[in-house]
Amino acid sequence: MSILATLLFLGPPAKGQKPKPNPKPAPKPAVERTYEVPFVATDEAIIVEAVINGHKVNCMFDTGFGGTVVLSDAVDLGKPTGTMYLRDFVGQFQVDTVRITSMKLGEMPIDPKGKEAVLQPGNRYTESYGTHCDGIMGFEVISDNITEINFEKSKFIFHPRSVDISKRIPDNKKTFLVPLLPTGKSSIELPVYTKDGKRLILALDTGNAFFGTTHKDVLQRVGLWGESKEPKFTTLAGVASGSVTSWYYKFKDATIYGVKVPESYWSIIDAPSSSAEHDGTIGYQFLKNFNITIDYQRRFVWLERLRDNVGNDAPASVGISAFFDEDSKRVIIGRVSPETPAAKAGIRAGDFILTIDGNEIGQKSYEEIMRILEGPVGSKIVVTTSRQGVVKRTELTRQVLVNE
Repeated sequence: MSILATLLFLGPPAKGQKPKPNPKPAPKPAVERTYEVPFVATDEAIIVEAVINGHKVNCMFDTGFGGTVVLSDAVDLGKPTGTMYLRDFVGQFQVDTVRITSMKLGEMPIDPKGKEAVLQPGNRYTESYGTHCDGIMGFEVISDNITEINFEKSKFIFHPRSVDISKRIPDNKKTFLVPLLPTGKSSIELPVYTKDGKRLILALDTGNAFFGTTHKDVLQRVGLWGESKEPKFTTLAGVASGSVTSWYYKFKDATIYGVKVPESYWSIIDAPSSSAEHDGTIGYQFLKNFNITIDYQRRFVWLERLRDNVGNDAPASVGISAFFDEDSKRVIIGRVSPETPAAKAGIRAGDFILTIDGNEIGQKSYEEIMRILEGPVGSKIVVTTSRQGVVKRTELTRQVLVNE
């Protein structure tokens, strides 16, 4: 699994730019007829084709990003026309933008008025998602429409305004109708409850490759984690503004958007939240189990369950966090969690990884390396490392590294 898909939220405008007002969403005209747009559903993301300023691009569809698109700066949409800040789980950073003059999803035209493409240097989207990808498409693209994300048939269905999901009657077993919470900006904020009825505000986020992501201080607030308790197993998570310590948590008896989930495994960011408006996001590993219809103007989400078990499997790894080091041009181990297979085998932070299962990993992205290291419980990998010129070949057995 990808360590963390880039989760981006629009921040304040750069210095010298006029701030945009943030009124409550007003009803806007949706499409006049039904449009269907196919997408590719990978194990971790939705990839959809669009045409922007006359250029065909493939984008990971991310409802956790409130803007239009974030593209690799290798995509030529024209000269930058402005700048803005982006914010993720950890911090914020400034990037260039290009005004969008035309945009289409399949046969459906998207109104370009007020829309911008964000240019982000250095991103390797294709490597991260395992298929050709030029960037990220955000919630702003679909927010004016009644949008069905149909995982069953791998397509978007854009419904006319006459389709009113707020009048549907759910059975709360297979179908669920959830009102949006009155918080957040250009995001789909919905309630999640613990076994004891404590509420978390977690955005519906197709761009989060995990099942769910929140913060240690949020778990402490709702009584799921002790104030002085430290996680036993940790790793490094990659987000747009850098890396941050994270760990897996076994969440028991959650009610997610009205759906009871007896057991699931979440990614926990060790740092406090960068936003006071919400507590994190519910990600792709939960959402892919449903057909999801979003009506942002009427403020409702409709979920149609596709399978009985909507939880996820416990992640298994060997306790290594590694990344490609630009200075040495080698893959270096940044962290080895204690009491893990790697730690017990004597592998340390600072060691270089030469091969995994005999394959050179070269300039692979952080997400690709972590995906290779993770796998089924009990499966084995052979990691060849070097330290001060001494090469060591070690067979490691993947095990569940989850905190409870």
